[in-house]
Amino acid sequence: MPSTPPGPADPAARDFVSRGRIDVEGRLVDASNVTLFCAIELDGVTGRVVYKPVSGEKPLWDFPDGTLAGREVATAMISDACGLGAIPPTVLRDGPFGPGMVQLWVETADEEVVDVCAPDEVPEGWRVVLQAQDRFGDPAYLVHADHPDLRELAVLDAVVNNTDRKGGHLLAGTDGHVYGVDHGICLHTDPKLRTVLWGWVGEPLPADAVEKLRKLRADLDGRLGGELAEHLTKPEIRALSDRTDVLLAEAVFPQPGEDWRAVPWPLF
Repeated sequence: MPSTPPGPADPAARDFVSRGRIDVEGRLVDASNVTLFCAIELDGVTGRVVYKPVSGEKPLWDFPDGTLAGREVATAMISDACGLGAIPPTVLRDGPFGPGMVQLWVETADEEVVDVCAPDEVPEGWRVVLQAQDRFGDPAYLVHADHPDLRELAVLDAVVNNTDRKGGHLLAGTDGHVYGVDHGICLHTDPKLRTVLWGWVGEPLPADAVEKLRKLRADLDGRLGGELAEHLTKPEIRALSDRTDVLLAEAVFPQPGEDWRAVPWPLF
């Protein structure tokens, strides 16, 4: 292993996250569940990870208790299996406070990919998600970059039924990729898609995303479907397959539903 820690796109990163010794350095206080910033060391190499112990998960009315860490891992498994979207290496393992989700920390660039701004301040080429008013009554737009990584994450969110894709869950890494994080409330059987990435509604899915969806659908009938059973119920895996089938049949970015709030709050 090199003397510097592996980055999120490095194949060695998963082993690093899986086997390294974790030491808690602090807590991310803005998170709704216990989220710990940690050092990790393996064979003399030190890096950083996020650790979310199952014991620190708050109960939710619509998700079974103690399943959020497994849903984060399952979403990463789905992304890894078909190459759809970029998620930092993510595992379920023991830590200082028991079993939990451990994910490689992403070093971020000084760059925003989601913003709220005045109509005349929308960056060129960005997609407008919604129009609203700020607290002074002036018009404000929710916008996001037209970035290929964001497009793929929008497709992934539709597949995994992400109910909380906030702007703060999209990280522009120093390596040029945009990574998605915080996938604890995904993969429910009921439609719950809530996201800030609605900028491509009704447009055709990119051809490479369609190919990745086809691979995912085949994998769900094979090894991946069996491996996901460690984290998801049979109805949840079946609903995942059904959503993939619908996306492949329609081949367009989905529209917001009418029976639930389509944008998370807060937005970031």
